[in-house]
Amino acid sequence: MTSQSITDIVDHVTKLIAGTKKRFPVGSQVLQFGGTTHTVDQVTSSLQTFVTNRTAVATARSALQVTLDADEAAAPAILALLGEYTKFLRATFGTAADALADFDLTPPKVPAPRTAAEKAVAAAKAKATRAARGTTSAKQKKAVKGNVTATVVVTPAAPEPAPAPVTQAAGPATGPQKG
Repeated sequence: MTSQSITDIVDHVTKLIAGTKKRFPVGSQVLQFGGTTHTVDQVTSSLQTFVTNRTAVATARSALQVTLDADEAAAPAILALLGEYTKFLRATFGTAADALADFDLTPPKVPAPRTAAEKAVAAAKAKATRAARGTTSAKQKKAVKGNVTATVVVTPAAPEPAPAPVTQAAGPATGPQKG
């Protein structure tokens, strides 16, 4: 069996309706098939409902495709406008949470303060980068590539005292043995 398009099926059913009306002109005539009885009018009405529904689906799909194409064409310009407008609102209202909430925007997050260890690692990396690059021209600095890793060893301020050693007592003492 070959696959048929919706249009082919609708054309076929339309021809079935025309043939039914031509060969069975009396609408009240009873036809028996599929284990039940149907009038000619019932058959043609059901087939016409099928044709009407499929035609409506095809029309809706065409309208959907036209709408999708229009949306796809307009989206880049609208998204650019959206981005610029959001920047404008953030610049206008800054960190005012109540004003930004009116536009469904959240205030920018405040970065968490860096710990002393993070600052020390950053300083060590910066120093290593400057040493690796040396004092060269801008072009030569751009040519230097690589990943510099830095480690920081942190020693505690006061070492903890070691716990007192635990000694095992010797087994039970025994007296002089008689022999």
